[in-house]
Order: sequence, then C-alpha cells, then structure tokens
Amino acid sequence: MSDSSAAPLTPITDRVKEAMRISLRGCDELLPESDWLKKLARAEATGKPLRIKFGMDPTAPDLHLGHTVVLNKLRQLQDLGHVVIPLIGDFTTTIGDPSGRNSTRPPLTREQIEANAKTYFDQIGLVVDVSRAEVRWNSEWSDALGARGMIQLAARYTVARMMERDDFKKRFESNTPISVHEFLYPLMQGYDSVALKSDIELGGTDQKFNLLVGRALQAEYGQEPQCILTMPLLEGLDGVDKMSKSKGNYVGIAEPANDMFAKILSISDELMWRWFTLLSFRGEDEIAALKREVECGRNPKDAKVMLAKEITTRFHSAAAAEAAHEDFQRRAAGGIPDEIPERTLAGAPLGIAALLKQAGLVPSTSEAMRLVEQGGVRVDGGVVSDKALKLGNGTYVVQVGKRKFVRVTLAA
Repeated sequence: MSDSSAAPLTPITDRVKEAMRISLRGCDELLPESDWLKKLARAEATGKPLRIKFGMDPTAPDLHLGHTVVLNKLRQLQDLGHVVIPLIGDFTTTIGDPSGRNSTRPPLTREQIEANAKTYFDQIGLVVDVSRAEVRWNSEWSDALGARGMIQLAARYTVARMMERDDFKKRFESNTPISVHEFLYPLMQGYDSVALKSDIELGGTDQKFNLLVGRALQAEYGQEPQCILTMPLLEGLDGVDKMSKSKGNYVGIAEPANDMFAKILSISDELMWRWFTLLSFRGEDEIAALKREVECGRNPKDAKVMLAKEITTRFHSAAAAEAAHEDFQRRAAGGIPDEIPERTLAGAPLGIAALLKQAGLVPSTSEAMRLVEQGGVRVDGGVVSDKALKLGNGTYVVQVGKRKFVRVTLAA
C-alpha cells in the first residue's frame, strides 16, 4: 500500500507523466524522483516553468558527441516549456574541477577561458535553442563573494562530507596531495545553484557529488533543494572507453560532415542502440520498432545510416548528410571523394614511407611500413605491396585505409 503522505499535492496529469518519461529517458539517476514529479506537477498546475541548470567549464574549445548527451536532455526539457540555463563556469574554471581525477588539474588563464567560451556558444546552439535560454556566467555572483563570503560559504559544508567524495577519499588514502582549493570547486558549483534558484541540475555521472552539494547548500540557504539528473558517459567509437579526444575515439560536432558520417557508421551494431537512446531525438517507440525490425532480419546498416544522417543533419544540414552518405558509398566502392586535400612535396623520387609521413597521412615512417605490409595503402587506386617503392615526378592520389586521401604532387 502506498504512503499517501508522500503523494504530490497537485494532480498527476498525462502531460506530467509524459514529462517524467522524457526526463527519465536514457538517464543514469534522477534523484529524488518523487520530488521531481512534484515539481513537474506544480509547474503544470501553475503554468510557471521550472529552472533547469547545466554548468559547463570551458576547458577546451571544441565539443564532441559525448558532451551532447547532457545537452540533448537539456533540449528535451526545454521543449517541455521549461527555462534552461546553460551556465558558463568562467569562475570555477579558474579553480579547476578535480572530478574523477587522481591529481590536481591546472586552472586556465582568463584569456584561455574566454577563447574557449566563445566557441562554446555556437556549438551549444546546435542542440539547445539559445534564443530561449538563460545563458549565465558564474563570475556574476562568485566574484562578488570576496574572501569573507567564501569563508562563510565554506562554513556551511563539513570536511567529513567532502571526504565522502570517492576521488578525494582514494587520493587521501594513497597519500596523493589534495590542495585546499579543490574543496572549493564543489562548493562554488553548489553555490551556483543557490544563485540561480535551480529546480534541477543536469550533469554526467562523474558530477554526482558536485550536484548533491548544490542540493545541500540550497537547503542551507532556505531554498527548495534542486533535484539532480545524471546522464551516462557515452562510449566512444571503440565501444569500450568513454568518448575522449585524448583516446581518439570521438566524433567532434564541428568536424566535417563526411568524417562525422563515416565515423558514426564505423560503430558496432550493439553500440548503435545505445547511441540511439542517448543521441537521437527519435521517440523511444520508434527506436524500439526499428530494433525489432533488425532482430527480424533487416540489415542493421540501414538503422546505422538513419542514425548517421540524423546526427550529421543536426550539426550540418540535411543536404550535407545526404552528400556524406553518397561520399561514404563512393569510398566503400573504391571511388575517390570529390574533394580531397592537396600537398606539394619535393625530393622526387620519394620513398612511399617518407611520402606518407610528409603528406600527413601517418605519424611515422614505421607506421607507414606497417600499413603497406597490411595492404592498407593505395596509389591511384592500386594497392602498394612494395615497401621500397619510390615515386617520381608527378601527381598521385594516395589513400590510407578507407577514409584518408591526399592528392600529392611530387617534384625533384
């Protein structure tokens, strides 16, 4: 028997149930669900939209699809009529977020932060309707705190609770240094929630502790505590590690349409369904029906092409997505793309390994030799099998793997 005392005071309409379903789609945790249901019901009854916070520290200028998992959820909640608040952490970035790290992360300079933030707006706008968003910078209130305010804020949270954070605990036990300023990061992120009076804060699973600090600080300041919604960290192209530029398993949202399309088609059939859930705006029923079709014999590549077209269209255009599909088919059939980079090199006759390296197709001559041995190098469409091959004066189309092409003009 349910506890009637825990039931929302306002009716749970079908619209509220749908909003809850959209909130839960693909998420890792929504805490507490009962509080969020009450907030949704209240918003529906009063017509007053909820305030949805998502903080971003501009630590790098370019975003990849992994970053858009939370942005997609932000857009879904925005489309429900709520106020989304993309918060640029220009102040917190100067501290450096230690989340998930076993060492301190060096803070960025003001110039670096502003340069990175400049590109963030354009990229965020590819997912979220910035014209309907409340874009804020946390230096607005953090700079005004001053030393006295910072000390008063620190008095509202204990060291014992701070040490419950997994990465702090592990570093303390392993005698890895923890700087005092690192304790200030979750406090300042939490104070952002106080300043914004947020109803819910979104983040990746690695941000759970920081999000909970915001909830605790709001209670300390006499506000209704925010709910927290964490989204999974998206696996990259390899299907194993989370998407990361450092691991090379990423799809950048600003990279060329042809590259984006081809990369998405390279993922495994199993990973494709997880990407559908976290990256596609298609309805869950539509995705489930598509999955059943594949299980009943439809070629999974058909579904993957649909996903690649949807994502490429979002960050480029429908025309660019169609052109990327055609380009991929042409490459798969052994054809040459319409537009490829051009390089002019000196030193003919030039060995194939040196040519590949100088043309920027491989990082080293040893890698070039390995690719030749594996049959992964073509010149004018023909597979190169001789590692000692030298090319004389002339222009050649050189290909490495399925997607790398360069038109090389060699001179003496």
